[in-house]
Amino acid sequence: MSPAPPLAPDELVSAAGERDVLETFLDLYRDIVVRKVSGLSTVDASRRLVPSRTTLAGLVLHLTDVEREWFHGVLGGDRAAPSDNWDVPGDASVESLVADYRAACATSREICAGFALDDTVPSPRLGRVSLRWLYVHLIEETARHAGHADILREQTDGATGFDG
Repeated sequence: MSPAPPLAPDELVSAAGERDVLETFLDLYRDIVVRKVSGLSTVDASRRLVPSRTTLAGLVLHLTDVEREWFHGVLGGDRAAPSDNWDVPGDASVESLVADYRAACATSREICAGFALDDTVPSPRLGRVSLRWLYVHLIEETARHAGHADILREQTDGATGFDG
């Protein structure tokens, strides 16, 4: 009988507090998105494989904007207009997109650290939102797009699975 594989990050917080669970799940899906584009050329990551503008590179760009809109903008007060851009600039590379995404996520973590889960902030559309709601929303958004990335990666080179 072979030993069980090591516990995954989401399994390690199975009895942790709410904030640890929320942060771990968000980071888990952030990492999955990065792994889905890792090892691809910019040409492959930018290839349109579905009728919409959705591409692997575009997903990373979009999720960078989502981090900035919700955590930096709504929570942190940086009211720069969200771009909701899916069109990757011609001079962008997978590496530069991932670096920008990781930097946005790091800034998001720093901003979130200054708030309790029950703290609320003004939201132009919703009135007020709590950090808890923002975490759940970003987990949903990031996980949904990680699923899209999984399918697009399989269409690109056949790689499948959690890490492929």
